[in-house]
Amino acid sequence: MAGSRVTIYGAIAANLAIAATKFVVGNHTGSSSMLSEGIHSLVDTGNGLLLLVGVRLSAREATPEHPFGYGKEIYFWGLIVAILIFGLGGGLSVYEGLSHVMRPEPMRNPGWNYFVLAAAAVFEGTSLSIAFREFQRERAGRPFWQALHGSKDPTTYTVLAEDSAALLGLALAAIGIYASQRFDNPALDGMASVAIGVLLAGVAVLLVRESRGLLVGEGLRPDTIATLRGVIEAHPLVRRVGRMLSMYIGAEDVLLTLDVQFAPEASAAEVAHAVAELENEISTRYPRINRIYIEARSIGGRNTAPAAPASGATSAAAPPADVNAPSGT
Repeated sequence: MAGSRVTIYGAIAANLAIAATKFVVGNHTGSSSMLSEGIHSLVDTGNGLLLLVGVRLSAREATPEHPFGYGKEIYFWGLIVAILIFGLGGGLSVYEGLSHVMRPEPMRNPGWNYFVLAAAAVFEGTSLSIAFREFQRERAGRPFWQALHGSKDPTTYTVLAEDSAALLGLALAAIGIYASQRFDNPALDGMASVAIGVLLAGVAVLLVRESRGLLVGEGLRPDTIATLRGVIEAHPLVRRVGRMLSMYIGAEDVLLTLDVQFAPEASAAEVAHAVAELENEISTRYPRINRIYIEARSIGGRNTAPAAPASGATSAAAPPADVNAPSGT
């Protein structure tokens, strides 16, 4: 996850610098939307630090209590980040905006606001470009929205969402500041702050939805499962493929289990060789699928015991007659 760390570091550096500037200028000019943007950037800074915690904890080695490792830590911390965006970012921005609408105060030295918004747009744009380059590397030619939904690395899609929302929030703040000056109505600045809060809440809901799916055991997409089934059924010794179960247990770690019925005339050694071939084919096509458990049976339903586990694989915990050879560790 080296690329993911670079994305997060870039976002933290940009947000920290922007937050300090926004708070100073927002307090000096009395702009509600500028203070909301300061809150937004401060929350994003904290979120970046939490994502780094998630990356570090998810890289821990497996233990007897957690035999599949700690890959889902990144999804947990991604959920915490989404909640903070909703509660602190969205909630405080709405509160600040409503307070300014109910008790409007004339803006002082508004020119500073435009200077800060322009500088913030440059920093946020730089952070977004770093995240987008990392996303493009993972995208591998897929359509944008399909690739975004298909990304299982919260450090990528969270930073993309945060920076995109930040740039849109800057535009809303600029509109609010200009409108409050143009129409001599400070309440319009407060309304822009409320709009920023609603924007952040919407982004947070989308992030919560994605993190929730991964935490409760999201698996491979149906089209990927269909492709895998076709690959396995194409093997000359395979007669039937049963139910295929999969689950993301980390951003780059997928568990796949399946029941395969082989030709009854195939020997145990031939079945073991076929299992190794299938594992190699699956992991070559989909590198993320690095834990593969295949239960091999004859066409009559009897378990077929190979002479030895497939080359390079470790036998899974199963009855002695099962052919359960996971790919990877």
